[in-house]
Amino acid sequence: MAGIGATAFGKPLRAEPQIRSFSLRPAPGQARLVPEPYPATPVWGFNGQVPGPELRVRQGDRLRIVVTNGLDEETTVHWHGLRLPNAMDGVPHLTQKPIAPGETFTYEFDAIDAGTFWYHPHQRSFEQVGRGLAGPLIIDESNPPRVDRDVTWLLDDWRLTRDAAIADDFGAAMDMSHAGRLGNTVTINGRVPDVFVVRQGERIRLRLINAANARIFALDFGDLSARVIALDGQPVTPHAAPDGVVVLGPAMRADIMLDCLADPGTTVQIIDRAYRDNEFNLLDVVFDDTPLRATPPDWEIALPANPLIEPDLNAARRHEILFTGGMMGAMVERQMGLSQSGSMMGGMMGGVVGGGMWFVNGVAAEGHMLDPFLTLERDASHILQMTNATAFDHPIHLHGHSFRVISRDGVPTEFREWQDTVLIAPREQVEIALVADNPGDWMFHCHILEHQAAGMMGVIRVA
Repeated sequence: MAGIGATAFGKPLRAEPQIRSFSLRPAPGQARLVPEPYPATPVWGFNGQVPGPELRVRQGDRLRIVVTNGLDEETTVHWHGLRLPNAMDGVPHLTQKPIAPGETFTYEFDAIDAGTFWYHPHQRSFEQVGRGLAGPLIIDESNPPRVDRDVTWLLDDWRLTRDAAIADDFGAAMDMSHAGRLGNTVTINGRVPDVFVVRQGERIRLRLINAANARIFALDFGDLSARVIALDGQPVTPHAAPDGVVVLGPAMRADIMLDCLADPGTTVQIIDRAYRDNEFNLLDVVFDDTPLRATPPDWEIALPANPLIEPDLNAARRHEILFTGGMMGAMVERQMGLSQSGSMMGGMMGGVVGGGMWFVNGVAAEGHMLDPFLTLERDASHILQMTNATAFDHPIHLHGHSFRVISRDGVPTEFREWQDTVLIAPREQVEIALVADNPGDWMFHCHILEHQAAGMMGVIRVA
């Protein structure tokens, strides 16, 4: 039996982990997002594909990823949701110098947590991600649950013109100040989806990743038996999705255990219900004529916990964070009885990127904001009370950590799920708790990438 080693976080892992080496090259290319007779779409992809290649390792392995920049502009790669050393986090000017065109940077870190993660640039991400630079990163458990198939769906949307080209209107003030850059074409793994063929009795682990700039997905699996087993890569008590719908804001992930129980020849639609009066059929699940088994298998579906430290809520230090700004922001602040700490004051249209449209505790970030707005004592427990005093949803992401979501509008959450990105509705207040055990200056931002670019981000220091 292998011995036990320790990571920089002091968590036990297998000794002598395997080093897994990968190479990524972000560069212009083409992808067939929509079927013929439409032409292929000019995109930016990793290794010539959209999405980028699925990087897959086992928990405890060490990743070594050589990134060579094939773009005509600077870039980086951020490993979303991973607890890794600060220098490997991929935030330009904060954790590393951007990778210049033609240059190479090597990322190296341990796969501490098993789960479903993803990677994308953090340099001008509102355009670089919007042109296709995103890919899945899967870290398998040492003893994963038994399934018939393990399937990854990277969900994305695109704003395409009539000739299937990506609309070149990145950074538009309307997108920055409203709901972000919403596309008109939805893809799964870089293709407009059609059908997904299953067999009666089949059990599928479905890994959902929302890589869209701004689109929220709310997937209704209909008569399929869909149980949530992980959120943002972290195990959760297996449960049916609330109201039968799996909701994913940008950057969020969910692992679904899907039992396919309908009769052979049946078709079940998966419906996206995220936007009122704009529901659509994402794809058809078609049952093959040949059944696999008559009843669902009697296999355990709960995942083993990752090595996260539970925050001490009784001893936790409390911090308040207020999100303001955006179109109709001043009206919402008045309705909530708040002072105009971060409204646009009529100046919204004066700038685009970093133009002061969104605010964190009254400050709009310009470029990559380097001075921390909050310092968390290292290895102590903290509660962040976050209030969304705007008219739009915000998926709020903290780099380098996972946190417990403990309440929404004062009501305790049922499962106290671990997440790294939490979707906060307009006028909603959410409390999260964490042990700040990963030192460094960490990005904290809305993952609607246009909101981030227009000010809704800052830096949290752990020291």
